[in-house]
Amino acid sequence: MFSYLPLIIIVIFVLLSSIHVLNEYERGVVFTLGRYDGVKGPGLIIIIPGIQKMIKISTRVVVFDVPPQDIITKDNISVKVNAVVYFRVVKPESSVLNVENYMYATSQLSQTTLRSVLGQQELDDLLSNRDKINQSLQSILDQHTEPWGIKVSAVEIKNVDIPQEMQRAIARQAEAERERRAKVIHAEGEFQAAQKLSDAASIIGQNPAAIQLRYLQTLTEVATEKNSTTIFPVPIDVIKMFLDKK
Repeated sequence: MFSYLPLIIIVIFVLLSSIHVLNEYERGVVFTLGRYDGVKGPGLIIIIPGIQKMIKISTRVVVFDVPPQDIITKDNISVKVNAVVYFRVVKPESSVLNVENYMYATSQLSQTTLRSVLGQQELDDLLSNRDKINQSLQSILDQHTEPWGIKVSAVEIKNVDIPQEMQRAIARQAEAERERRAKVIHAEGEFQAAQKLSDAASIIGQNPAAIQLRYLQTLTEVATEKNSTTIFPVPIDVIKMFLDKK
């Protein structure tokens, strides 16, 4: 009995090493004698030790933080930009057979794509059109990682670090823009006021009696102030005859 004990221990060890349990979010890419044999899981998986080999692949969404990249924009402004990439493995066999390390490959592709795409943008577009740039980055990454069995679901630019001197220039530009808008609004108000006065003058010109009513209304307003001095406006038509005699 004791002579078979080492053999029994070896058999138990082989059986235990051949049993694998994969979680719901895991898949196993199996190779038999070095050849691809399929994807298994989740659940209980039996692997023949020494003959078969299994590589576990997670199918959950991976959040990768792209480190800050030094970028020169299209208008020759140096900025630092970092982003975050959301992706997941949809074809475990492709992520193993077509690329050596899909995590490292995706991270390097994200960094180079970020520099390439943002280098073609001007600073104003980079600050104001983030949604459009994010969609462009996501489309490019998804297209290049598709052969690796990876689906890029989203790319978001996190921070755009601008040099201090450029921040001051942007602040001056924003202040000048606000002053321009204020002047335009003031000019539009003056134009509308002048237009209304012109319309009122045209109406009074068609009915001369209207100016007399305005005189009386002005006298009423002055009288309510309890002023010691009262001004009586004299119509030009009254003194026009005296001016014509001269």
